[in-house]
Order: sequence, then structure tokens, then C-alpha cells
Amino acid sequence: MASNEGFLTDQQREVLKIASKNVESLSSSPKSPTSLLSEHIVKAPAGGKAQTSGIAVRHVRRSHSGKLVRVKKDGAGGKGTWGKLLDTDGESHLDRNDPNYDSGEEPYQLVGSTVSDPLDEYKKAVVSIIEEYFSTGDVDLAASDLRELGSSEYHPYFIKRLVSLAMDRHDKEKEMASVLLSALYADVISPDQIQDGFFILLESADDLAVDILDAVEILALFLARAVVDDIVPPAFLTRAKKGLPESSKGVQVIQIADKSYLSAPHHAELVEKRWGGSTHVTVEEVKKKIADLLREYVESGDTIEACRFIRELGVAFFHHEVVKRALVLAMEIRTAEPLILKLLKEASEEGLISSSQMVKGFTRLAESLDDLALDIPSAKSLFQSLVPKAISEGWLDASFVKSPVEDGEVPDDAKVRRYKEEAVTIIHEYFLSDDIPELIQSLVDLGAPEYNPIFLKKLITLAMDRKNREKEMASVLLASLHIEIFSSEDIANGFVMLLESAEDTALDILDASNEIALFLARAVIDDVLVPHNLEEMSNKLPLDSSGSETVRMARALLSARHAGERILRCWGGGSGWAVEDAKDKILKLLEEYDSGGDVAEACQCIRDLGMPFFNHEVVKKALVMAMEKKNDRMLDLLQECFTEGLITINQMTKGFTRIKDGLDDLALDIPNAREKFSFYVDYAQKKGWLLSSFGSQSMELR
Repeated sequence: MASNEGFLTDQQREVLKIASKNVESLSSSPKSPTSLLSEHIVKAPAGGKAQTSGIAVRHVRRSHSGKLVRVKKDGAGGKGTWGKLLDTDGESHLDRNDPNYDSGEEPYQLVGSTVSDPLDEYKKAVVSIIEEYFSTGDVDLAASDLRELGSSEYHPYFIKRLVSLAMDRHDKEKEMASVLLSALYADVISPDQIQDGFFILLESADDLAVDILDAVEILALFLARAVVDDIVPPAFLTRAKKGLPESSKGVQVIQIADKSYLSAPHHAELVEKRWGGSTHVTVEEVKKKIADLLREYVESGDTIEACRFIRELGVAFFHHEVVKRALVLAMEIRTAEPLILKLLKEASEEGLISSSQMVKGFTRLAESLDDLALDIPSAKSLFQSLVPKAISEGWLDASFVKSPVEDGEVPDDAKVRRYKEEAVTIIHEYFLSDDIPELIQSLVDLGAPEYNPIFLKKLITLAMDRKNREKEMASVLLASLHIEIFSSEDIANGFVMLLESAEDTALDILDASNEIALFLARAVIDDVLVPHNLEEMSNKLPLDSSGSETVRMARALLSARHAGERILRCWGGGSGWAVEDAKDKILKLLEEYDSGGDVAEACQCIRDLGMPFFNHEVVKKALVMAMEKKNDRMLDLLQECFTEGLITINQMTKGFTRIKDGLDDLALDIPNAREKFSFYVDYAQKKGWLLSSFGSQSMELR
């Protein structure tokens, strides 16, 4: 039997043994087991062995009625049977109440687990913060929640989500979003992250426009508001534009923000009130709040409460006003000086008022001391006593006290201070009027040519803190000043002074180094400086200084491909035209004049170009046209331009020089070009609008 049961398991052998015993116990049955079994024996196939009685028993079971029934192989099937011994087809059910229950027998499943993305989790979390802020208007709570959330590296995406959610809501939420951004600036979100957030918004402008019809206009207003609130520098617009496809809606956003909002008169007030200003206060209101909190502080002496009020103002970029007004109050109420100094020291140590804002506040007060002395006669002496106290206590940077060489000013020199004040007034008037002849006359009337470098430094410093329009105006003015009243040495010395103070300038103007580099490169392109001047400047500066690095940046800009055209357009080209566009306009106005146009109208068109530094191109094209058409009417136009002061003698000379340099090529198309040019030189010198230095040159041409 062992040979026949070798394939059975131990459990099956045990069951078979029990079945055999049961068969033996049925011997008293009416029918013998032998006769019953014989009826169901299956014959073996030919050549095979018949199955033994033991095997046959495996296929016979007794039902509950006592009948023997045939069952299927392995004990399966048949009425009254329990299925086969190892039946796995049916579902097995485990009874957890069974004392023998084993949890290990429970079926198991593999459950997939989703790996969460930290950025996705951050985005979901900030939505609830923003929604709560829109509901409560609690700036401090929103700032606290964002700080507790952590993941500061994802803050640019907070800016994107905040602005994009506000864009699809009412003006109230748009205003609230702008106010929150100003409150979070520098304190919770760094300036670089603010700019990164706005760049992400500009990149996604095309997608936003799909869901929000006026997305471009709204986003342009958010960007303009950020510039007005001083949380995004104006230079960001230029940098961002370079990083976007020209056909993208992000570029459209920048153009609308710059031209429609930031270039408009009184743009700051207009932008601030565009959404109703429901949660935003004006500058005058902020000043009043500052004055009130300082008065209350002097009465109560509660430094902690005063710091809390300053923080609640939410105008970190305007803290220099707190410093200035606090110092003035200390001068007005002498007994309040210890309290004021204590407050400023506490605010500095807490990081409430930054070092740059502290310096800016002192600087603004220093610049207004002459006017302040009318009301407080001892203002200057009091201020001079406050400065060393602040520096010794560590809450005013020692760089505020600059040496005469660094600042370009002799201490206590009333004449220099008066000149600076006059210069600032002249520059502000120029930015409003764009009247170069008037500015030049004002400088001549000052009668202080030795201070020309100081004027240049003031001009560029003031322009850097403004929009591209003023930067372009400053570059155009430098070209005109170089021609009229400034020497090359004046220009170079002014830039050296500017470079020496570059690190201090960067405290208030984040992108100061790049801005100065562009001014330097532009000066070279406009022939105000020569490349050798940059080398001389570099030799006068420490090798590891910010000024030296700025000069290196300017050289890199000048060495780039198509540097001339790119740098000439770095501020938008005055009227925003490219060089080729300006040349086309000059050619068209000359052709219109030649075809019978009025000389006064032609002069007005030249004036409207707004590119006095480029008037030499007018002279050159006018002379070429006179040669080609054998029409000397162009000389009458140049005469009128000179008489009106529209084209200076230096620009005239530069135009004639360019013709002279290209005479060989010109003679290929105009055979008598040399003779004509010689005649024009003689004519211009007789009329007095060409430098006499051209006399020897004209003789050489004959």
C-alpha cells in the first residue's frame, strides 16, 4: 500500500485510515461490503492493473441516509458530501470569534501609497491662509501663519497664488493683496523672492488670460503697484522683459505697467487709488500716523507699545520717515531726546528699522537742516551731537560720516551745500520739463564749474531711484553737457565719485551696481567717455571694491556683440525707438522738407525726436541729401537749426566729421562728393556753425 499511497499527504493518509475503519464497522449491514463495492468497481484499462480495494474505498461515501454513493475523485461532489479534501475553489470565511482564529490567516492586499510633493502641500496650505486673510483682513495673522508654515524657499509661489486669487475677485481683495505684499516685504519674504514671484506670474500670464479676460491689465496694475510701493525696483521690468518671449503676454504686462501707469503724471497717487484704496493709506496719512505715535510715545515713554505701532503701520520701506520725524521731535522737545534715542536704538536692535532705513532717515534730515534751522536755530549743532551718539551706540552705521574725498564735499562748506541744493532743484525741474537748454543756462548762472563732478553724481543718483524715462533723460543730458559746458575730466571725476560711494548707494538702490555700469557704458557709446577713461577709473579704485566690479561690468557690456545698439536702448532710447527707427524718422522728415516742406515745421520735427545727442545724424543725412539731389536748400535748414540752438556747433562738427570719414565710399555714388563737401565746409564756417578746426581739413580735401 505504501507504493500506491506514496503520492498522498500525511493528512490524506489519516483520513483514508479512518475511512477504512468505518468500512470495517459496517460488516453487520444486510448487504456485505464486498457485494456493494463490486457493483462500483471500475475496470482497469487493458494492460493496466485493477485498482485495489483500498483505492476503491476512497471514491465511496455513506450519505446521512445510510446509502453508499459514488463520489468524485479526491472526495469532491456527490449529494450529501462535503466536497474534496483540499477544495480551494470555494471562498473560505474566517470567523474572528473562533477561539482558534489566527489573524495571520487573513487575506492581505498591497496598498499603494502616494508620495506627496512638498511644493504641492505648500500650495494647498497657502490657499487657506489667503482665504482667511481675505475674510478677516488681519495682516499680522497672515504673516504669522506664513512664518509658521515654513518652507520659505517656496515663498515666490505664495506671491503667485495670492495675486492670481485676487485677480479673479473684487477690487477690495486686489487692494488687500497689495497691502499684504508690502507688509511681508523684507520681514517675511525677501526682496529677491518678491521679484521671483512676480516673474513667475509674468511667465504664467498666458495661462491666466485663459480664465481671466482682463488678466494682462490687472497683472500690469499689480506690477505697477509693487513698483510704487517700493517692493519691486523699476529695473526689474527691464530684466524680466529680457527673460520672456517677445510674443508672450508677460511682455505685454510689462509694457502696460511701464507706459500706461508708471510713466503717467502723478502715477503713484493714481496707482494707489486705482482699487479704491479701501485698506491702503496715503503717504500723508502715514506721516500723520507717525507724528501721532511719536507724540504719544513722548508722553507715555512706552517703548514696546511704540515699536508695536511702528510695526502695525506695515510700511517697512517708509521707516526712514519715522527716523527723520523722531530726530526732529528730539530737537524740538529737548527733554524728549533720551526717549527718542532709546526708541530708535530699540527699533534697530529688534530689526524693526533696518540699517539702510536708519541711514536714509539721517541723510534726509541732514539735507533739510538749512530749512529746519529757520524754525530750530540750533538744528545743525544738535544734529552734529546726535550723530556720534547714534554711531557709538551701534544703531547708526559709521558709513554715514564720510570723508571729504569720498563724498566730494568739504565739511561745513556752505557753498557746496548750497550748490547741492540748487543742483537737486535744477535736476527735478529737468525731469519734469525735459528742457536741456534751460538746465544748461541754470548751471551757467550758478557759476560753479568746479562742482560739475558733484552735479553729475547727483544727476545719476537721482535718476537711478526713478524710472527708465529719467535714466534715459540723464544719459541724454550728459551727452549735451559734455558738448556744451562739461569737460571730459569733469565727467570722469563725477563717475569716480559715484563709484567710490557705490556700496553706500546700494543700501537704498538694490540694483545700483548694474545701473551705474549701464550709465558708464552708455557714456562711452555716446562719446562722453572713451574706453581709456574706464581703465583710469579702475586704477583709482580698490581692486576688491564694488566700484571696481562695476567698471568691469561696464567693460563686459561694451565688449558684447551689437553692444552699441543694445546699450543705446538700455533705458528705452528716450522715446523708446531703436537706432534704425530714429534714422528712418530723420530721413523722412528731411525728404518732406526737401519736397517743399516748411523750415519751421522741419525744426519742430527734429525737436520732437527728443534725441539731441543724435543730431549729428541729422547733419550727416542733410549733407548727403544735398549732394545727391544737388539742392542746397538743406543748408538753409541747418542754418535755422543752429540759429535756434536746436543743433549745437559740436553736433554740427561731429556730423561733418562723419561725412569726411566716409567720403571715399560716398564718392563711388556721388563723383563730385569731395568738391561738394569742401563747398559745404567753407559755407558753414562763414556762417559760424562749424568749428574753425575744420579749416585745415577742408584745405586738404581740395
